[in-house]
Amino acid sequence: MNALRNANTRGFEALGRDKGYDSAGEQSALSHEVARYLDAAARADALPRTILYSLNENDWLGLVTLMQSFQGGCKQKLQLGCAWWVNDQFDGMKKQITMMAEQSLIANFTGMLTDSRSFLSYPRHEYFRRVLCHTIGEWVEQGRVPEDEGYLGKVVEDICYNNAHDYFGFFE
Repeated sequence: MNALRNANTRGFEALGRDKGYDSAGEQSALSHEVARYLDAAARADALPRTILYSLNENDWLGLVTLMQSFQGGCKQKLQLGCAWWVNDQFDGMKKQITMMAEQSLIANFTGMLTDSRSFLSYPRHEYFRRVLCHTIGEWVEQGRVPEDEGYLGKVVEDICYNNAHDYFGFFE
């Protein structure tokens, strides 16, 4: 949601798509529109597992609190998608992880995902793990979560692998 594609026509015409002419957009009443969609799917008993992504971090609070109204049927059926595209940098990832932890169940988060088949996108996953561990480490230092390496190690392992494996039914 809120991806403004190919904003520079001259640049797009000269170099083509996916050359850096995209940005975060904005859509008023986004949460209301998504709520209507989710409600219609739920009323039809057809609400799928859904990960909600927005390039505009201003949408995250509305989306993460909205998705709580539609949980059920499986572990963390709706997710707030990881920070990506213009947000997959330290501050963006940390804000998204914090938002997910404050408004949902961070231990159920599917973590960094990508639809990319590009070899060069794989370092983003390692970087995400580093930001996740940094953020959890800060919470430990602040006394916000218990200093329990075994428990927190399992949470990190789940976020970085197990939850996505289970959520998508990989290798089953």
